[in-house]
Amino acid sequence: MRILVATDAWHPQINGVVRTLTTTADAARSLGADIRFLTPQSFRTVALPGYPELRVALPSPKKIAALIAVANPDSIHIATEGPIGLLVRRHCQKRGLTFTTSFHTRFPEYVAARLPIPESWIWGALRWFHGASKAVMAATPALAGELRQRGFRNVVLWPRGVDVSLFRPRDVDLGLPRPIFLSVGRVAVEKNLEAFLSLDLPGTKVVVGDGPARAALERAYPDVVFLGSRTGEQLAEAYAAADVFVFPSRTDTFGLVLLEALASGVPVAAFPVTGPRDVIGAAPVGVLSEDLRSACLAALKIAPEACLEFAASQTWAKSASAFVNNIVEARARTVKSANPKPVSPRFVA
Repeated sequence: MRILVATDAWHPQINGVVRTLTTTADAARSLGADIRFLTPQSFRTVALPGYPELRVALPSPKKIAALIAVANPDSIHIATEGPIGLLVRRHCQKRGLTFTTSFHTRFPEYVAARLPIPESWIWGALRWFHGASKAVMAATPALAGELRQRGFRNVVLWPRGVDVSLFRPRDVDLGLPRPIFLSVGRVAVEKNLEAFLSLDLPGTKVVVGDGPARAALERAYPDVVFLGSRTGEQLAEAYAAADVFVFPSRTDTFGLVLLEALASGVPVAAFPVTGPRDVIGAAPVGVLSEDLRSACLAALKIAPEACLEFAASQTWAKSASAFVNNIVEARARTVKSANPKPVSPRFVA
């Protein structure tokens, strides 16, 4: 089965959406699914105002149609609600093509943190965007439930995984006073990093990542070690060097970094919100509290073995299987509604 994924988030961006899409494509090959991507690399791009690290594609309907024709997919999945996602949605609607979507980013909260736009307006736009989707994929049951309550239809689960061969315990010494409290992710206002950086904690606070808020935060918190962006082995080593992973975001839909930290044997401290609450649940691998400092200190007492055991069950193979099955089932429902007579399934995982 050939699946074309349309996404506005792509390399050289370093974020959970890009990692999820690329890793899912790799894992889906064993299921007989050939996942290819329609990305900003095919178009001219411009820097996002106030966020030069992010570039926005400027696609045209004609080129979108041509790229889809060349890919000749059996199914189309729209991963983001940006310019590429919008024009691929338009293309599918005009031609009566079935498509699925996924909900990765809480744009209402992100936009509200920067602009005086009511969140209700943005939720309305998102309902419209995903309204024609045959399956809206959400990472956790709580997020799926919230989307249904907000009027989204056809919501299904697409859990995430972690590469335990890369993210694993290893002997790493950053040469910093311990304990080391680590945060990994985009350094931007919506990540609520100051809730972590302002804490009075022993040892050292370390931030891995880059973004528009980094320069200001480095000036405001000279005691914090900012390591910049890291990927691959360097990122895995940063996790392994930590004693506690601190996740101060209140807006992430999942938080792939949580699983990466746990797979490295590092317990989590976070607020009890969607994302960490759904990833960790009742497992004894982290502490969720509105008192983030207390959560950080309590997490120091958690055994790394519990974190490793938990992460081992969160595989990308399961994630890819859910993604492909969601698409297969959405396609089957469409065929059944168009032709009530029994038909032989054309797509298999």
